[in-house]
Amino acid sequence: MNGGARSVRVWRQTTCRGKHMPIIDAQIHLWRKGIGTLPHQTAPYLLEHAIRDMVAAGVDGALIHPPASWDPDSNEQAVEAVQAHPDRFRILAYPPLDRPESPDFIRSWKERPGMLGFRFYFNKPENRRWPVDGTLDWLWPAAEAAGMPLALLAADWLPQLGEIAARHPGLKLMVDHMGTLRGAKGDAAFPNMRQLTALARYPNVAVKLTGGPFYADDAYPFKSLHRHYRAMYDAFGPDRLFWGTDITKMPCSWKQCVTHFQEIDWLSDADKKRIMGDALCDWIGWTR
Repeated sequence: MNGGARSVRVWRQTTCRGKHMPIIDAQIHLWRKGIGTLPHQTAPYLLEHAIRDMVAAGVDGALIHPPASWDPDSNEQAVEAVQAHPDRFRILAYPPLDRPESPDFIRSWKERPGMLGFRFYFNKPENRRWPVDGTLDWLWPAAEAAGMPLALLAADWLPQLGEIAARHPGLKLMVDHMGTLRGAKGDAAFPNMRQLTALARYPNVAVKLTGGPFYADDAYPFKSLHRHYRAMYDAFGPDRLFWGTDITKMPCSWKQCVTHFQEIDWLSDADKKRIMGDALCDWIGWTR
């Protein structure tokens, strides 16, 4: 596919059963209060901001990841977004994991509007080792029994994630942000690629291609990312890779996040359709 506006326009007009290829972002945050954690923007990012920016970028839907660590009410805000725009949003919720009632959250929160799974990250001194020290041994079978996929910021413990996948084959797991090293750029952001691609042996593991431009060390169209995308594509294929942005920390517009991926010339249109929407919807059970 040739670059430039014409190629983007042609790709967006490609049809599947008479409809354009939907573009679904695998990760965004919405919050009304609190201060966003750097490198995210610090000011709140509201529902009306997301709708405005999605329309401008040609993005059809997005998977909300409530940033509960800086806005404790963001889970409820995500539900409100789904209720207001059920065609545009679904949720990977972030309930607390350190309360006596936490197992009940895993069982019952799937009844909330728009809830299709959970997303967890462990980046504080008090919870950094929870995934590997036995603290969360209850979580994996609970989520598996509830049929709720998990997205995990697991760059520091990818081999252990493989062990969890092997023990719980009915639990769908998504590796956040391509297993990248937080804060690094260019090749230095991908030191875990061998460990990441080794997880492709487990059919219940997928990868979120979220945040790509943030990790690039070159300017738009971020061609430095292509070889890393290719390594993941060769391992996981188009059915277990999910494009997305984490838009509130991107160094470029949402539209450029879309077009930099659309213009990858070694990906077929069919594969782009899978990676930029259909595969994610199939994985988490989002019927559109």
